[in-house]
Amino acid sequence: MAIAKPFFKNPLGKQPGKVNRLVPTAIVAFLLLCITTAGFSQNVSINTTGVAANASAIPDLNTGNTFTSSTGGYQVHTIGESYGGGIVFYVYDGGQHGLIAATADQSTAIQWYNGTFKYMGTTGDGVGAGAKNTAMIVATQISDNPTGNFAAKVCADYSVTVGGVTYSDWYLPSKFELNLLYLQKSVVGGFANYYYWSSTEVSSNGAWFQYFNNGFQFDNDKNIINDVRAVRAF
Repeated sequence: MAIAKPFFKNPLGKQPGKVNRLVPTAIVAFLLLCITTAGFSQNVSINTTGVAANASAIPDLNTGNTFTSSTGGYQVHTIGESYGGGIVFYVYDGGQHGLIAATADQSTAIQWYNGTFKYMGTTGDGVGAGAKNTAMIVATQISDNPTGNFAAKVCADYSVTVGGVTYSDWYLPSKFELNLLYLQKSVVGGFANYYYWSSTEVSSNGAWFQYFNNGFQFDNDKNIINDVRAVRAF
């Protein structure tokens, strides 16, 4: 005995599997009618900044500070601000990125080399170059004296914990970064009127340093004893 299959009639008069092109238009017309009769305007404004337009401030869970929709949704940092384990001394991208200096010198008497004069090609300069220079210097020189210490290493070894967060990505600033630091030495504080090493190399025997009394930059032998202040980027 054959069992009859139930028959459902398509209310739109179309066979299954075929697209009724009138459906989207009908639905849109119906929705617009509902919106209009409810008294809503059809002009809708969407905030695409990622921050609610009526939110005055949103907390940064990492720092406890706030950022607003007027800044594009990110926290603005300023020179002299205590942030990221130190003091901000340079900003760019509207305060979204920049450089931070440690609050005190990492050494007041240390040489640039680790006992052997050699050329490592760490001639990088500019913002951010110091991080690459430092990594290259430490990797190349550590084998010269595994128990030795030198300018780049004391920066790479430095870490500080603030508010439960440990910051350990410090480095010896490039020649350019060191000058930016000198320009804000009174804001950052704690500097001696003495010579500070940069990570920018000149030759197998020499590297750049800066006199924090008058800002002059020189190159000298890597075995000279100078001061060191570590920096980090954000």
